[in-house]
Amino acid sequence: MTTQTAVPAHSDSSDSQPTESTSQLATTSNTVRSAVDELAPQINKAMNALEAASRKSRIEAPLQELVRARASQLNGCAYCVDMHSADARAGGETERRLYALPVWHDTPFFTARERAALALTEAATRLTDGPVSDEVFAAAAEQFDEVELAELIWVIAIINAWNRLGAAAHAWPLS
Repeated sequence: MTTQTAVPAHSDSSDSQPTESTSQLATTSNTVRSAVDELAPQINKAMNALEAASRKSRIEAPLQELVRARASQLNGCAYCVDMHSADARAGGETERRLYALPVWHDTPFFTARERAALALTEAATRLTDGPVSDEVFAAAAEQFDEVELAELIWVIAIINAWNRLGAAAHAWPLS
């Protein structure tokens, strides 16, 4: 079911009514737009195989979940943000670090290895800003050996593909 709600852009009191000039239309949806996984099962099977392979990488599982959660935040995939935040918590991640993930640059909560992975995640996710810089890649290469770095790039690429499916098709409802 899709619901549309007028949300005040700014309100000084709880009794003020939104007007056309002071409100924006927000749409919330928990309806599947396109069941892409069911409609293209052969591609879904291949995506799931990629996902399973990425989870067998040498990159530690908690770091993989941070990467998946951060890319999902950047891409606006509500389903993936919810899932990977929950998976991170189930894997022992703290709420404090999850809350700080959007502002990781400005906190002391992340290791140099995590920071390098998050910087690479952001650069590889925001390709419309330009290609991944040599500086970002070099910082990641200092923290990860060649195989780990290749695996990290795959994890980033795969979550970006899932995010695009989720954000475009709303393929999976939040529950």
